[in-house]
Amino acid sequence: MSAEFDIVIRGGTVVDGTGAPGFQADVAISDGAIAVVGTVAGKGREEIDATGLTVTPGFVDVHTHYDGQVTWENTLAPSSNHGVTTVVMGNCGVGFAPSRPEHRQLMVKLMEGVEDIPEVVMTDGVPWKWETFPEYLDFLDTRRTDVDFAAQLPHSPLRVYVMGERGTNLEPPTEADLTEMRRITREAIEAGALGVTTSRQLAHSFRDGRPAPSTKTEVDELKALAGGLKDAGAGVFQIIPNTNLPTPHEWEVIETLNETSGGKSVNFSLFTGSQVVGGPEPLLEGLARAKQDGRRIQGQFFPRPIGMLFGIELSYHPFSLNPSYKQIEHLPLEEKVARMRDPAFRQQLLSEQPEDPNPFFLWVVQQTHILFPLGDPPNYNPHPSDSIKARAETLGIDERELMYDELLRQNGKAIIYCPMGNTENNRFDAAVDLFGKPGTVLGLGDGGAHYGMICDAAYPTYMLSEYVRDSHKMPIEQAVSMLSRETAETVNLFDRGVIKPGYKADLNLIDLDRLHLYAPRVRHDLPAGGKRLSQQSDGYEATIVSGEITYRRGRPTGRLPGRLVRHGRPAPALAATE
Repeated sequence: MSAEFDIVIRGGTVVDGTGAPGFQADVAISDGAIAVVGTVAGKGREEIDATGLTVTPGFVDVHTHYDGQVTWENTLAPSSNHGVTTVVMGNCGVGFAPSRPEHRQLMVKLMEGVEDIPEVVMTDGVPWKWETFPEYLDFLDTRRTDVDFAAQLPHSPLRVYVMGERGTNLEPPTEADLTEMRRITREAIEAGALGVTTSRQLAHSFRDGRPAPSTKTEVDELKALAGGLKDAGAGVFQIIPNTNLPTPHEWEVIETLNETSGGKSVNFSLFTGSQVVGGPEPLLEGLARAKQDGRRIQGQFFPRPIGMLFGIELSYHPFSLNPSYKQIEHLPLEEKVARMRDPAFRQQLLSEQPEDPNPFFLWVVQQTHILFPLGDPPNYNPHPSDSIKARAETLGIDERELMYDELLRQNGKAIIYCPMGNTENNRFDAAVDLFGKPGTVLGLGDGGAHYGMICDAAYPTYMLSEYVRDSHKMPIEQAVSMLSRETAETVNLFDRGVIKPGYKADLNLIDLDRLHLYAPRVRHDLPAGGKRLSQQSDGYEATIVSGEITYRRGRPTGRLPGRLVRHGRPAPALAATE
């Protein structure tokens, strides 16, 4: 007798993504979609015993930067190691299309500065088989990966494509320039882009300190992009606010974009902490009003502090911008550690101050008051007394001496954690205060970027292990909904993120008791031998994308069902009739 279904998952606890209480059921899959949820009498070509496991929708990460990585490899890790089955890239107004041949090196330099991707990696890895954004999408259509991926049109490449050197030099656009940006935005949306993105964050800059082309543009230019969404009748506007301006001012910009786009969804990065001028309250109040009024405005927040990571193997550490370190920064790790252990070199390096043309990176390496050994398993919520500064005070030694010693641990492979933002009065779990607030949505994992600086794409595993299982700060039903349905809907992907008949068969089978997050580790597997941080986990018994098993117990099966997702997707008709 032939099998009735492709896969049947039996006896698991289904947490379906809607927020409803979990329930025990079978799940049957046919032709890449969920066919039955309940008691399945028919047989599957493959049967999976999910007794004792939690069955969830695949997670949807709406803030990634796999724009380059997807062009040279088939694994969108670290996201795909942590239950993510759909990623949305092209955020922060940076990317690789549209781009004329003479501007390609500029786009590489911009991604190097904003997203900490080494220039040599992109020069060697990105194939540049496109110029316009529709041509970029056509190229992406040929790619096969372990997760689905969707693209957005980035503002900085668009500005340079239209204005050339004037765009790079931050000159104001002409009316003709604005008309062309609006036209190209519409063209990109009609070709399948999920939205358009920009950044007003002044920290986003070239490595030499020049501002990214989008960061200082006037609101009229942003309105031209929003007008392109209105013309296309679809799409999302993603924006990084300027944290140096009062939050009420930035909220006005966000509301203007929502209105100008004809009510299209606006997703903005919601930062908290002392660096935000005016504090997050005006943004949270605005989100609550927008929700009440039925306007689609969402604040993307990260569920713990953004984890800036320092180390001798990594891009930065407290001494990496000191003049003497420049002499050794390109040496192999073993030689670098040997030089740093030399007493004379140590004394010289400790006597110096950082120097760099980019004020943001100078600021980063000077955040020495909140540094902690990360450990393994990683501790993202340390006690303030465990900081290097506090320990140095207890020991009666110079904190810089202790930082130096910490960097040399594990033969130079030790990682120091610098929690950035989402902190309040030394509370590193302050992000939990945003859970459930109207209009808030998870984001800012930044997978595919910050290869030697941040490794935050593992946040689904952290959410489920730290907040659900260990500290009981939220029920699993809420966490799963936040990781799947809620994120998917903000970018108009209504066909996934829920376990119901007709929905896309993207699923995780999770052993919550075994769920474990390992410390990030450096791998040298990028093009041109480039390095990146990776982060592994235990507890994902299986991950399924479009009805195909991509991972078993954390190991890849070799299946690559991931495809480019063009356009938003409606909820399945079958689900609408329930």
